[in-house]
Amino acid sequence: MKKISRNLTMLFDYYEMTMANGYFKKGMGDKIAYFDVFYRSNPDNGGYAIAAGLEQVIEYINDLRFDEDDIAYLRSKGCFGEEFLSYLRDFHFSGDIWAVPEGTVVFPGEPLMTVRAPTMEAQFIETYLLMMLNHESMIATKAARITRAAKGRPVSEFGSRRAQGADAAILGARAAYIGGVSGTACAIADQVYGVPASGTMAHSWVQMFDTEYEAFRTYCEIYPDSVTLLIDTYNVLESGVPNAIRAFRETGVKKCAVRIDSGDITYLSCKIRKMLDEAGFTDCKIVASNSLDEYIIRGLLQQGAQVDAFGVGERLITSKSNPVFGGVYKLCAVEDEQGNIVPKIKLSENVGKITTPHFKKVYRLRGRDTGKAEADLICVHDEVVDDTKPLEIFDPENTWKTKVLENFTAEELLVPIFKDGKQVYTSPSIDEIRAHCKKSLDGIWEEVKRFDNPHNYYVDLSKKLWDIKFSMIKKKRNESKAGK
Repeated sequence: MKKISRNLTMLFDYYEMTMANGYFKKGMGDKIAYFDVFYRSNPDNGGYAIAAGLEQVIEYINDLRFDEDDIAYLRSKGCFGEEFLSYLRDFHFSGDIWAVPEGTVVFPGEPLMTVRAPTMEAQFIETYLLMMLNHESMIATKAARITRAAKGRPVSEFGSRRAQGADAAILGARAAYIGGVSGTACAIADQVYGVPASGTMAHSWVQMFDTEYEAFRTYCEIYPDSVTLLIDTYNVLESGVPNAIRAFRETGVKKCAVRIDSGDITYLSCKIRKMLDEAGFTDCKIVASNSLDEYIIRGLLQQGAQVDAFGVGERLITSKSNPVFGGVYKLCAVEDEQGNIVPKIKLSENVGKITTPHFKKVYRLRGRDTGKAEADLICVHDEVVDDTKPLEIFDPENTWKTKVLENFTAEELLVPIFKDGKQVYTSPSIDEIRAHCKKSLDGIWEEVKRFDNPHNYYVDLSKKLWDIKFSMIKKKRNESKAGK
């Protein structure tokens, strides 16, 4: 894998540096803080999301450094002292990070990543962590939905030209592959990340020749081992299909396909299938593109469209229907001078924005007989779930809703990534991540994965964590009433 190397240390929101400088001046910079990355609601009103972007976070953490140009820029702002700038000159990340492996199915409210580090360090890595995890998780989730709609038919990512910049195109193709697409049109995504790239022709190829047939025959002669012809430049049924059949027959092409990028795809694909079969090209595949998404693909197949593969562009690479993932980075604990963990909480009039305090771990609870996930359980870091005994779980908002799990397994989701600033995690290959995503999705009940009114998957709090959270809420509210 070829690595794209850039120093992105300065890619932070400016307030993160002013706060870091403030902590430094107050002697609080080395105070250990814990931050969680989590999101509040699933994209597209779905039942789940797919975690992605960890590999880019690892690269970023390993490359963190302030060079002299960075120091000079910060000095020019006139608000950072020389002692602080000297600290930055020798800066490297020294903390710990835990994260959910890429390709894991995740749910709202649970930590996707936890950072434990000196406050200054933890503060100014926020922007990049959120940017990577939000973007790639969003695209991977959209890809999982689209490939699910295709019901086993290959889906190719076609969206580079509509992506919001180079990184969005390249990393979007990577995330889409994790989520289940079979390949991409983006060549550099193949070169850098190993996402299989392929492509055929544009309408301009057909237009460059005197006749459509000449364009098709020439392409077949150049690429005889595998060819896909774009047949809607002029008229799909009157010229496109007949000319494709003629070119296939006269050049002896065996592995072939035709693609339609406009029109009534259901009607055209059925007519195309009949024409190809009558001509003896029963193995010729039909590929459809043209502003597709999971709902359109589902509708086409329900209508009986004879489509063997799909190309999906702008609505995948931009996650057009839900372009913001919404992950946040929130302080959940600090350590006192004796090393004791002191939980922290953020309150809000919006109940959904009240954070869950403390240094935590997350368990996925699965039925031993089904292998399916029944619930996730967020615990305090020192709790251990004994899956040899029955476990009662409860809804943290509607606490009277309880369930006793028996014959289950408990799997910790967060794994160590960095320890004392050193990487302790080996990033899997892109194909291993993709396989993990498929396995993780297979372990979720179908009711959770449906597009319309998905079953609500429970993310519960342990009794210990629930007690801590609600005692802190009560305490903070009482302090507020007392004017403290």
